Amino acid sequence: MSKVYKKTSSRGQLTLFLGRRDFVDHVNNVDIVDGVLKVDPENLGSRKAFVYLSCAFRYGHEDLDVIGLGFRKDIWTERKQVYPPVGGQPALTPTQETLLKKAGEQGHAFTFNIPTNLPCSVTLQPGPGDKGKACGVDFEVKAYIANEADNPDEKISKKDVCRLIIRKIQFAPDHTGSGAKADICKQFMMSDKPVHLEASIDKEIYYHGDPIPVRVKIHNETTKVVKKINVSVDQTTDVVLYSSDKYTKTVLTEEFSETVEANGTLEKVLNIIPLLINNKEKRGLALDGRLKDQDTNLASTTILRPGMDKEVLGILVSYKIKVNLMVSRGG
Repeated sequence: MSKVYKKTSSRGQLTLFLGRRDFVDHVNNVDIVDGVLKVDPENLGSRKAFVYLSCAFRYGHEDLDVIGLGFRKDIWTERKQVYPPVGGQPALTPTQETLLKKAGEQGHAFTFNIPTNLPCSVTLQPGPGDKGKACGVDFEVKAYIANEADNPDEKISKKDVCRLIIRKIQFAPDHTGSGAKADICKQFMMSDKPVHLEASIDKEIYYHGDPIPVRVKIHNETTKVVKKINVSVDQTTDVVLYSSDKYTKTVLTEEFSETVEANGTLEKVLNIIPLLINNKEKRGLALDGRLKDQDTNLASTTILRPGMDKEVLGILVSYKIKVNLMVSRGG
């Protein structure tokens, strides 16, 4: 294990240990969340120590809560009592065995299974002047001391709480289907013949940073000249949890100075690479979940399994490639 993530409560009675903060959604199953909680029983009295895993959608900033507006909605939660232990001790993972050596005799292992129907971690990129936590879907492991696991009337001191944000990351399946193809036929005024354009990609899944080869076939039957080719990529973010908001933002625009003379043809592969580094200032752009100031990527396309409730997913992300031809005296 290269690194251990830990967080200690203000009073020092709880220390949360995790061996990693990224958990992969393999479509059919999700990596288990396996950690250890160190509990100092001194001054605990009759209270207990619990661990809580939540998936929540944040759609505002903390300051909104001051005026009575909720800014966070839990999509899924699960709580477990860690101390005093209840039930039998589950089989330890190699990660937990290592963490228990660091926690010592006061360490207690816990495990959560994330359902496959939950969304992956997604963050909406804040604007330059925005403060506080960004909107989006996040996962949080929280340890706390209380008399009961979930009593809304019990006030839990912030000094008896420690938490770590984790990420559920979409992993694309190894098998990938054939890519999309589209074609269009455009006629112009004062011309009785059209321009034919066909655009296609080889496969349906590309990884972050991979070039996307867009194959274009142009058959220009007109007397006009195709002056250049514009290729753009649009990201569509559909917020389905609390409203029907849909946002489309262009994440790449590239111009290719390819010409097609009158009655000419062209077949060419144009390589494009949409990257977050070129879109740092675009507010509301969907990104893969971010931990503090760590680098991330443009959000992965949401993979929908048959029978899934779209509303539970919170945010749906998709991409579209557009190819435009600029024609002399034709637009």
